[in-house]
Amino acid sequence: MIASHVRRGAGLLYVWDADYPWDVRAEKICATCTEAGYDVHIAARNRAWRPLIQHLPEGTVHRMAPWRWAGQRLDGVLGFPAFFSPRWVVHLARVARTVRPSVLVVRDLPLCPTAIWVGRRYGVPVVLDMAENYPAMMRKNFEAGRHRPIDYIVRNPAAVAAVERYCLPRVARVLVVVEESAARLQRLGVPATRIALVSNTPPLARVEGRPAARAGDGAGPLTLVYVGILEVPRGISDLLEAVRLLRGSSPTVRAVVIGTGRDADVFRTHAAALGLTSAEATFCGHVQSHEEVRRLVREADIGVLPHRVSEAWNTTIPNKLFDYMAVELPVITSDAAPFARIVRETGAGVVFQSQDPASLADAVRTLFDGARRRSCGAAGLAAVRARYHWEHDAQMLLEALPSPSPEPVAQTSPAPVSEVP
Repeated sequence: MIASHVRRGAGLLYVWDADYPWDVRAEKICATCTEAGYDVHIAARNRAWRPLIQHLPEGTVHRMAPWRWAGQRLDGVLGFPAFFSPRWVVHLARVARTVRPSVLVVRDLPLCPTAIWVGRRYGVPVVLDMAENYPAMMRKNFEAGRHRPIDYIVRNPAAVAAVERYCLPRVARVLVVVEESAARLQRLGVPATRIALVSNTPPLARVEGRPAARAGDGAGPLTLVYVGILEVPRGISDLLEAVRLLRGSSPTVRAVVIGTGRDADVFRTHAAALGLTSAEATFCGHVQSHEEVRRLVREADIGVLPHRVSEAWNTTIPNKLFDYMAVELPVITSDAAPFARIVRETGAGVVFQSQDPASLADAVRTLFDGARRRSCGAAGLAAVRARYHWEHDAQMLLEALPSPSPEPVAQTSPAPVSEVP
C-alpha cells in the first residue's frame, strides 16, 4: 500500500501531449496518484477521434475535441502539441476549469509553457515531468540528419532550449528519471530541493526472473533483443553490423528488433545491404500486445541498448534497461553515462564503446558463456528487487508532489488566447 499525505479526492491533472492510452510512465504516475487518493484526470490529444471522455483505472481521460470539418489528417496537424497552440490553450483551460485540480503535472517541454499559464490562471502549482532532455533530443535528431522541414519550426533545438529556460524557474518541482539529469538541472540553476528523482522502473509485479530455459542455453542461436523506437541515434545499425561481424561464430547470433519509428525502413535496408537474412535480423515491427512484447523479451538471451552517446542519452534512462533486468536478462549497453553506470554498479552486464560495432561484437562474445550470462542476469534481477522498482519511485513521486490545497481551486474565467506567454 502506498503511503501519502494526500487529502482524499484532491485533484491532479496530468497533461499528456499525445493520444492516450498508452504510455507506460504516464500510466504508472497516474495509477500511483489514484491509489494515493488523488482524483486523477489526463488531458490528451485526440488524433484517433476517440470519445472525448473515458474513465480508466488510472484516471479520467479528457481528449481534445476533434475538428471534423478539417478531416482527420489536417485535424491531427492542427492539434500538434506546441506551447503556442491556441487549441491546446483552450483544451487545457477547459479541463482545468472543469476538474479544478490541486496539482498540474505536465509531461516534457512542448506543453509546459501552456501548463504554466493555465496553472497561474487557476492558482495551481505545476510540476514538470522531465522524462527526456528535450533540447538535447532535438539536437541529436538534427545532427543525425533525420529532421524534416517542419522541425525547423516546431522542434528547433534553439527554440526548445529557450522554452526550457523559460519553464524551469516557473515550475514548482521537476521530476527527473536519472541522477545525471538532476545534475544537469542544477548546472542550469535549479535548486536541488526542487528536483525529484522518479525513474523509469517496473513494478515488482512484473519482476519475473528467469524462464526455465532460454534458446541460447541449448543448441539454438543466441538471441539479442532490442525494444524501442527505431531511430538512427538509437544505434540499431551498430547492432546489425555487430551481428554481421559475429556470423560464423559458435553459438550463432541473431538480433530481434521490436518496435517502429521514423527510421524503420533505414534499418531494414541496412540489414539487407549487410546480407543479413530474416533469421539473423528479425524485425517484428509494432507489437500491439504488451504481453507479447514481454514474451519476446523473456525468450531472448541478451538485452541490448546500442544507443549512440550524446547529451540526450547521457541524461536519461530508458524503461527497457530495467525491463531487461527484471526478467533476468544480461545487458549489453553502450557507454552512455547512466546506462554504463547502472550496469557496472549492479554487475548486470557488459559495456561497449558507442558507435563501434566491433566493440559491441566483442561484448557479445564475452557473454557466449552461459554461466556468465546467468551471473549477470541474476545480478540485474537482484538490483531491481532491491532498488530499481516502481514501488520505490512511486514513494519518491508522492513526496515530490506539492501538498494539495485544503479547498478546491476557485473557478475563474479563462484568459483570452492573446494572453498566452
